[in-house]
Amino acid sequence: MSLTVGEPPDSHDWVNCGSLLSDVTRFGQWRASLGDWLVDQYGEAPERTTAGYVMTWYLGVPGYTAALLFHHERRVPSLRPEQLAFRMARPRPHPESIALLDKRFVCLPDDPAAGTPDATVVPDERALASVLRGRFIAHAARFVSMFAPTVRFGRRTLWAAATDALDDSMLLVGRYGGDEGAGVVDGSLVLPGRVAPFTAGSTMRAEGAGWTRRRESCCFHYLLERGKGPCSTCPRVLPK
Repeated sequence: MSLTVGEPPDSHDWVNCGSLLSDVTRFGQWRASLGDWLVDQYGEAPERTTAGYVMTWYLGVPGYTAALLFHHERRVPSLRPEQLAFRMARPRPHPESIALLDKRFVCLPDDPAAGTPDATVVPDERALASVLRGRFIAHAARFVSMFAPTVRFGRRTLWAAATDALDDSMLLVGRYGGDEGAGVVDGSLVLPGRVAPFTAGSTMRAEGAGWTRRRESCCFHYLLERGKGPCSTCPRVLPK
C-alpha cells in the first residue's frame, strides 16, 4: 500500500476510517462487495471468510501507517480514525492506498523537525514505541467495539487480528524497504511481549535465509479452497 500525507488527491473511492466506524451498515456493504468478488473467483463466499478478510484489511490500515513511519522516519503519526482514509481497489475491494490527514507526529530528539509546531518529542525509541502501541490500540478498540456485534468472532479473535496487523506490518515494511532484519527489530520494540489487549508479543522467527511469523488469527481463506487446509503459519496448524 502507498501512503500520502494530506488530503487524498481525489474523493473517488476514498473511505474515511472515522466515517466508516460511525456507520455499522457500511461494513456489511463492504463484506457484500467482497462476497460478490469471492463468488466470482471461487464460487462461494463463506461468512467467516468475508468477515476475516475485512477484519484483516481494515486493521492493516492503521497498522501499516504506523509501521511505515516508525521504520523509515522514527515518527509516530496520529492514528485516530478521523485522520486516516484509504482508497478501495476494484474489483477486489481491498485498501490499496492510505492518506494520513494529520501532519502532526511524535518523534525523537534528533529528528530534523523536532523543534517544529507539528512535532512532539519523546526521549527514546522505547517511549516512541509505547506511543505507537497506545495509538494503535485506541484505533483498534473502536473497530473491535463496532465490528464485534456484526460477526461470529469473539473479542480475542478480533484482538488477535489486531496483533497480526501490527506485527505483520513491521515485518513487511522492513522487507519492502530492503532490510527485513530491521523490521524484526521494530517488531520487538513495538511488541516486546504480550501487552494487553494484544494476544502476543512479536512472533517473528527466522526461516531459511529470511523471516516469517506465526499468525495469531485465521483469515479463513482455506474455506475457499477445499482440501488445501489452513496456511502454514495459521494458529490452526502451528503450535504456539
